[in-house]
Amino acid sequence: MRGQDAGRRPAAGPAGAEAGLGPLAASSASAYVADGQGPEARLLAPQAGPTEQAEEVTLRPRRLAEFVGQPQLKEHLGIMVEAARRRGEPADHMLFAGPPGLGKTSLAGIVANEMGAGLRVTSGPALVRAGDLAALLTNLNPGDVLFVDEIHRLARPVEEILYPAMEDFQLDIVLGKGPAARSIRLELPRFTLVGATTRTGLITGPLRDRFGFVARLDYYDVADLEAIVRRSAGVLAVDVDPAGGAEIARRSRGTPRIANRLLKRVRDYAEVRGEGKVDLAVARSGLQLFQVDELGLDKVDRAILDALCRRFGGGPVGLGTLAVSVGEEPETVEDVYEPFLLQLGMLMRTPRGRVATAAAWDHLGLAAPSTAAPSTAAPPSLWG
Repeated sequence: MRGQDAGRRPAAGPAGAEAGLGPLAASSASAYVADGQGPEARLLAPQAGPTEQAEEVTLRPRRLAEFVGQPQLKEHLGIMVEAARRRGEPADHMLFAGPPGLGKTSLAGIVANEMGAGLRVTSGPALVRAGDLAALLTNLNPGDVLFVDEIHRLARPVEEILYPAMEDFQLDIVLGKGPAARSIRLELPRFTLVGATTRTGLITGPLRDRFGFVARLDYYDVADLEAIVRRSAGVLAVDVDPAGGAEIARRSRGTPRIANRLLKRVRDYAEVRGEGKVDLAVARSGLQLFQVDELGLDKVDRAILDALCRRFGGGPVGLGTLAVSVGEEPETVEDVYEPFLLQLGMLMRTPRGRVATAAAWDHLGLAAPSTAAPSTAAPPSLWG
């Protein structure tokens, strides 16, 4: 996490800008190149690639009533938007935090639609200089919603320009250099800033305190994911029966983006190997073909557990050794694969290294040795 985020920050500009990509797509493309990930490289990656971002537009809910899940957040957001609409004012600035693929971008679009306002989209890495942000802010219309994805990656000079814009709707610009420099203040139209971040801890305190509403999105339960699969199936004109939709939802890691991606792949399987309908048998066969097991683990997830249990007896084993054994970079194992294994309770991070839990042994169909149980393992003595 520490080295990876620093390595992703572009030095001169967002990767992909020369190719004609928009700021948001360009920043996502640079993140994918940095990670070595993409929709073709890993089916269960929660990040969306540039091509998938364009495909997601048709699947995004446009109104708060269409948004599935996050009931408390929906209630709070509905009250804020309705109150602002009755007063005839822009909604307060909002910050949405949480893992990728849970609906932060969709909520920004919903806020704009509910307020009847325009939506401008950019990202933190795309705003390299203070002038980039100034150009955006001065072109806003009254009431517009400015959405900044990955806002924790804003450059410090850009962030400092944002403070008076959020509080006083004014923009301070310095003209000239040295003794002849002078500052002018421009009035901005009242707008709503919606920020999204996957790493709340990297947002500075002064920026976080200027948001009137801060919310964290949680992973979705299976019932909500089933509703999302049904809605997406209707938009994509896919014939999915309840059992097939439930099977897809159950293996989606609590993430709507992954659920929609698995739905598309199972649809492809049903059209090529089946009769076009996604039922329970087709869903299971398709997901098995794409190497997504019953718990939503993919090939690399299982390789990590297999190496930990079979080669190293359940651990403890160091991160570098474990990464080499599965042919991945240590940062990729730590930031991409381990979080979900930790959520499932199959992996433990200890001072001595990674340790497999009883759930990991059970999932692989292996008998866990008593010496590998973390709760019973004795600490090493001075004399070995």
